[in-house]
Amino acid sequence: MIKGILFDMDGVLVDSEPFICEAAVRMFEELRLKVKPDDFKPFVGMGENRYIGGVAEKYGLNVDIVKVKARTYEIYKTIIKGRLEPLPGVREFIFLCRQKGLKMAVATSADLVKMKANLAEIHLDSGLFDATVNGLEVEKKKPYPDIYIKASEKIGLKTVECLVVEDAPSGIQAAIAAGCKCLAVISSFGKSRLKDADWICNSLLQVPEEALSW
Repeated sequence: MIKGILFDMDGVLVDSEPFICEAAVRMFEELRLKVKPDDFKPFVGMGENRYIGGVAEKYGLNVDIVKVKARTYEIYKTIIKGRLEPLPGVREFIFLCRQKGLKMAVATSADLVKMKANLAEIHLDSGLFDATVNGLEVEKKKPYPDIYIKASEKIGLKTVECLVVEDAPSGIQAAIAAGCKCLAVISSFGKSRLKDADWICNSLLQVPEEALSW
């Protein structure tokens, strides 16, 4: 029986992908390297170390990942001001889950600084959730299951009692490996890339009833 919801953040609660991409492109420009937004696609959902580091590797650029990530976040926090919005249905779905007595956690591969910036900008206080897990708290990022195992533990549930809400193939793989059921939202990838999820919806305004009633 479902007892908890584990939310990915980027692409599920908020569409921050264009902004982190913009910030990373600007950061690489400061290093005199011109990269394309499509370069980042293979690394979506894997955390910023891989998101930025993967592109650097593609172009054969050696970087201090701590420094370039910090600079990317500096740029990111300035460009999201007044531009970041929760995705359709997010507030309604969270309210519905609360009505049903379900525990909720945010489990994001993003670093703590990005998680806090995103939740603050879209006015979703972390207190709305029973727990949060960010990418700095797990060594192995998605598609490994560690983040969802940790999130379920934090809210006192077994993974088999949790529904993961995801938007990326790597996150769906992580959910399955953790033993959770998975609802995929079509926001970052097309339906064909999300086929391994138990349920797929266009937005959290259109969640299949059975996704919350197993």
